[in-house]
Amino acid sequence: MNTGKNTVPAPAATGPARRPWSLSRTAVGGALVLATAYTLLPLLWLLTAAAKNTGDLLGGRALTPDRWHLAANLHALATTGDGIYFRWYLNSLLYAGLGGLLCALVCVAAGYAFQVYAFPGREKLFGLVLLGVLVPTTALALPMYLLASEAGVVNTFWAVFLPSLVNPFGVYLARVFCAGYVPEEVLEAARVDGAGELRTFWSIGLRMLMPGFVTVFLFQFTAIWNNFFLPLVMLSDNRLFPVSLGLYGWNTQTHAFPEYYPLVVAGSLLAVIPLVIAFVTLQRHWKAGLTAGSVK
Repeated sequence: MNTGKNTVPAPAATGPARRPWSLSRTAVGGALVLATAYTLLPLLWLLTAAAKNTGDLLGGRALTPDRWHLAANLHALATTGDGIYFRWYLNSLLYAGLGGLLCALVCVAAGYAFQVYAFPGREKLFGLVLLGVLVPTTALALPMYLLASEAGVVNTFWAVFLPSLVNPFGVYLARVFCAGYVPEEVLEAARVDGAGELRTFWSIGLRMLMPGFVTVFLFQFTAIWNNFFLPLVMLSDNRLFPVSLGLYGWNTQTHAFPEYYPLVVAGSLLAVIPLVIAFVTLQRHWKAGLTAGSVK
């Protein structure tokens, strides 16, 4: 029966609607598993290999769950060379701990000065600092050796410690943090209240820049702790070696003395502990800085 109304025919069914192409959850999950395994497998090998003797390491049984000799390896580590390993360990703590703290303070103070004070040639001088970021530290080892030789500090504690107090990237990072965390109004209020520039920086600016201070410290602590080439160039007395250079010296002797293999592996395991402790204990300040930055 014709009702006089025009009817529009329904479109033909074309099957289910297709969604835009995207990676499946399985592929993403698989990629994450591979990335996690790639990250954790060397650490797992280090944990198990540190408890193996020379025969197990040379026989490829580093990951086997039986035959643990961790106590024997630690005892040998403490007695070999009259306990020279823990002398290296203490040296690394001094180089990295004290050097990282002082370097972070210098970098934060320099970044604060670049951001807060206007002086002639400020941006040109800051450009020179950025130029220093582009120069690899290995390229500076020989010039620093020549300078240390002129100053008469080669093969001393200061030959490794003093160069670690300068970090151009830390200065740049500190200025970025200062631009985002230190309002000019707060500094002006402190000056109006009669605070000097040094007091303003120490009591207000440094406290506001504490996330940046911790970030620079962690970067520098890790860099100094893992530093190898500069101590190799500067030092010849093994009593001044950091742990990285000392373990390298032992590792070069493993072809003639295979008993050094367990010592090198166990020493490498102990060498990562300060880095883990530093990141775990200071991550609260680091996360606070990142969160504040995201809100801003």
